Amino acid sequence: MKAYPFFSATELACHCGECDGGEMNQEFMDKLIKVRSLLGAPMVLSSAYRCPEHNDEVSHTGRHGPHTTGRAVDVLCSGKVAFSILRIALEEGITGIGVSQKGDHGSRFLHLDDVEAKTRPWVWSY
Repeated sequence: MKAYPFFSATELACHCGECDGGEMNQEFMDKLIKVRSLLGAPMVLSSAYRCPEHNDEVSHTGRHGPHTTGRAVDVLCSGKVAFSILRIALEEGITGIGVSQKGDHGSRFLHLDDVEAKTRPWVWSY
């Protein structure tokens, strides 16, 4: 797994512990780096690339979700920071935004992806 500005190879790699870690899509990472740069504050990722097997275990998208293509991340955030990330992400070409903003503040997150589909842009909640 390659490291990028603001994001380490470890946080971008699959967390299954059994695969080679995978690779993020360069076009998506360019957008994510721009979002982080415009935010001007750290963005902690709870999930980025997932191998198909791991994604099948943790996501309803099964073996073919956006994380498996390296075109998605989950960013731990809440409140004003989540709002800022959401605003910037939309301006920078992020087309899929999943919102999980309930429960403990430390576990709240935004899913960001740039999947191209007839159903995009799209926002959903968890």
